Amino acid sequence: MDAPTSAAAEQRQPDFGRMFEMVTSFWVARAVHAGTVLGLPDHVAERPRTSAELAALTGADPRSLHRLLRALAGVGVLSVDEQGRYTTTALGDTLRTDIPGSLASFVQLELGAAHHGTWGLLPDAVRTGEPVFEAASGHPIWEYFERTPAMADHLGKAMTGLTAMVADAVLEVFDFSSYGKIVDVGGGEGGFLSAILGAHPEASGTVFDLPHVVANGRTRIADAGLADRCELIGGSFFEKVPEGGDLYTMKWVLHDWNDESSIEILKSVRRVMPEDGRLLVVDTVVPEGGDFSPSKIIDLNMMVLSGGQERTAEEFRALLDAAGFTLTRILPTASPSSVIEAIPTR
Repeated sequence: MDAPTSAAAEQRQPDFGRMFEMVTSFWVARAVHAGTVLGLPDHVAERPRTSAELAALTGADPRSLHRLLRALAGVGVLSVDEQGRYTTTALGDTLRTDIPGSLASFVQLELGAAHHGTWGLLPDAVRTGEPVFEAASGHPIWEYFERTPAMADHLGKAMTGLTAMVADAVLEVFDFSSYGKIVDVGGGEGGFLSAILGAHPEASGTVFDLPHVVANGRTRIADAGLADRCELIGGSFFEKVPEGGDLYTMKWVLHDWNDESSIEILKSVRRVMPEDGRLLVVDTVVPEGGDFSPSKIIDLNMMVLSGGQERTAEEFRALLDAAGFTLTRILPTASPSSVIEAIPTR
C-alpha cells in the first residue's frame, strides 16, 4: 500500500525548471573545460579576436569553435562585440594562466577524463562504500598522479590557485605572530606556508610532503624570496613528521583520508609536537541540518576519489581525541574552509 501523501505534498508543484538546470549544469562545466583546454581565455586576453582568428590559433574547426565561443559568451565567461570579436571577462579571467590564483589547472584537473569519469561511478561508491577512482582511471589516485606527470602538474597548480584564495581567509581569522617555527604537513608545493611567512617575516617554516611534490615547490619558494626561511622536506606523514615546530598546520590533508588513516597522520604529528605546541587543521566543517553547504558536495568528491570525507565538528573532535589532541575552537573563514585548532591533550 502506498504511503499516505501529505496535504503539503499534494499542493506542491514539481520544480521541473530548476531540476533541468541542475542536471544540465555539467554541460556548462564541459564547455568551460573545452575552452580552457584550447587556451581561449589566454588568447582573447591578449586582444579581442574573432572566431576565425581563434580557429587558426587553436587548430579547431571554425564552425564548431564559433558555437563553443557563443555558448561561453552566453554564460559570461567571454564577451563578444558587434564586430564578432571575443574578449575575456572578470569571470573568464580566472581561467587565464598568467594570473596569480589561476583556476585553469583546477578546471583541467576536475574535468579531466579520470576525475570526471570517477564521478560517473558515484552510484557504485554509494553502494559499496569504497572510492571508485581506480575503477575509472586504472590506478589508485596517488599512484595515478605519479604515473601522469601532466596531471600531477595540474594538481600542483590547482592546489596553488585554490590555496591563494583560502590563505588570505585563514590569515584574517588566525594570528600567527606568536609562532616562530611553522611546519606545514602535507604542504604541497608550499603555497600556504609561503602566504603565512610572507605576512610574518619574523617566522620560519618547513614544507613537508612527498619527495616528488616538494621538489616542484623549490622554485616557488625561491621566487617568493623565502629560501632562507623555508625548507622543504620530502617524506611520508605516515612514518615521521619533521620535528622542531611550535605550530603544525595541515590544509586539506585529513579530508583525503578515512578516519583510521587520519588518526595515524595526526599521531605522527603528536609524536613530534612539544607539549605547548599547537595544531591547525584547515578543512571544511559540515554543518548539521539540511541546508545547503559546499562542504556536503566536497564530501561527495572525496568519497569517490580517495575514500576520504569532510567532517562535522563532532567528528573532528572524536578524530583529534583519538590521536591525543584536544579541540579548542573552530574558526569559520570567508572561504568554505574553517580553521580547526587543537592542542596536545594534557
